[in-house]
Amino acid sequence: MDEVARDRRMITTTDAKMRPGRVAAAVLIVASSLAVASRPVVAQQRECGDRAALVVVVLDDAGTVVLPGATVVLRWTDAERMPLREAVDANGRIVVCVPRDATQAVLWAELGDHSSGQAVVTQLEPGDDREIRLRILNSERSGRLVGRVFDRATGGPVAAAVVSVRGRPLEAESDRQGRFRLSGVPVGEHEIEVRHIGYARLRHAVSVTRGLTTEAEIGLVPEPVELEPLVATATRSRRLEIKGFYERRHWGELLGLGTFITAADIERWPSSRVDQVVTNQVVGISRDLFNRRTGCVLQAYLDGMRVPASELRHLVLPIEVAGIEVYRGPASLPAEFGGSSSRCGVVAIWTK
Repeated sequence: MDEVARDRRMITTTDAKMRPGRVAAAVLIVASSLAVASRPVVAQQRECGDRAALVVVVLDDAGTVVLPGATVVLRWTDAERMPLREAVDANGRIVVCVPRDATQAVLWAELGDHSSGQAVVTQLEPGDDREIRLRILNSERSGRLVGRVFDRATGGPVAAAVVSVRGRPLEAESDRQGRFRLSGVPVGEHEIEVRHIGYARLRHAVSVTRGLTTEAEIGLVPEPVELEPLVATATRSRRLEIKGFYERRHWGELLGLGTFITAADIERWPSSRVDQVVTNQVVGISRDLFNRRTGCVLQAYLDGMRVPASELRHLVLPIEVAGIEVYRGPASLPAEFGGSSSRCGVVAIWTK
């Protein structure tokens, strides 16, 4: 009982290192797993052995109803690991075992076109057990702003850059890959400000659309300024974002694990059949989605459902496609598409 009592402590916004007003209205972080958990803290700790455990609960905007259909997205900010994207259980909860080389993370929840604010958890130690409650915000009058901050001269990521929306209590800090995320940004035109010691301060106008995500690539220039700063913005497909397409593309391109085709790519190189889109843009894939590397046909997925590759041309047209992922061998497959049926590789197609 002493061990359980010791772990039942509230985590203040100072403990979590969350800047004032950033997500306070959307996220409540509590370390007492006994508050809402159906299993005791000790049982959850056994599930993770001697490692730290994060118990994540997703609630509605009022914080009174659990949401079993939600997905939790988590990034380890001090360890080189792929982000976690996992659906909660029937109680609106998941238990995440913290890797031994990780001590801090940033996480949020998504449900349809809605998402929670962003929570930051730090100073994770072996044996810790913390509960994080994420409240899904109503997105009728808001959107999201995500992006990457990089050094304009070298192209490398800029970590710990502060990205804020001027005139609003919204602020985020870029992680080790230079990536940041702001939820609950009011719809309309805004000016963002990006600050980092040693770089010239940048201000740039962005447009936020209801229920959509605006993506920004922000190039900072070292002081004294020798180059012009660079900002490029685009609107992401919300459907692809929810399905994890952009996360897999980021890591796939970083590690050379797959080929990713967007609707814009299809418009640039039009084809009459969706299988032709793949064969025209992916080396080693021939007619009827035959993988010359493995000597067999790719396993096909359409909106997350397995379908015969030979039927794709009859099920979807190129103009209906939002994104395509192609993995040419089992070694490159993400967990979502693993299994013995995928030994020949995978083509995953997402519609608009």
